[in-house]
Amino acid sequence: MIQIDDKLISEEIFSEEFVCNLTKCKGACCVEGDVGAPLDKDELEILDNIFDKIKPYLTPEGIKALEEQGTWTTDPMDGMYVTPMVEDRECAYVTFDEKGITKCGIEKAYEDGAVDWQKPISCHLYPIRITEYSSFTALNYHEWSVCSDACTLGRELQVPVYKFLKTPLIRKYGEDFYEVLSGAAEEWKKEYGS
Repeated sequence: MIQIDDKLISEEIFSEEFVCNLTKCKGACCVEGDVGAPLDKDELEILDNIFDKIKPYLTPEGIKALEEQGTWTTDPMDGMYVTPMVEDRECAYVTFDEKGITKCGIEKAYEDGAVDWQKPISCHLYPIRITEYSSFTALNYHEWSVCSDACTLGRELQVPVYKFLKTPLIRKYGEDFYEVLSGAAEEWKKEYGS
């Protein structure tokens, strides 16, 4: 683990390589799993406030799920805030393009300028998962079989996780944090990289 301020960063964020490959996986991370995407507490009000603006970007099934369950819900196992799901399948905010690839309806609304919030930070930061503890924050690499094509493409292109996730890392923690993280990654690579 590498420590930057009150954050502990898994070295896998430097060592593992990753680039989403939607043509292969079709966005399976938005469909697979037992619960929706994790949400920060401050994102709950945002979802409530933008619902009417993102509605035109969602599927009828997604809208129905959100109207029945609310714009966010809790994981019954641990009480964490998560996005609702459509009949225990895909995230309620998911849309599908003509090739069957999942897209985020929130992100589509953001790209069109309908809202000024891109999507939940947990989605933007994947495959990094953040865990908040009382005295520190842990950033860990999450390995999931549905992302095996992203790992393959990342290795082919030689893109470490922290570089692939530069934009969301800056969105979450700021430019200064990312600069320190990049420096730590370079030092780590000199000492442990191949």
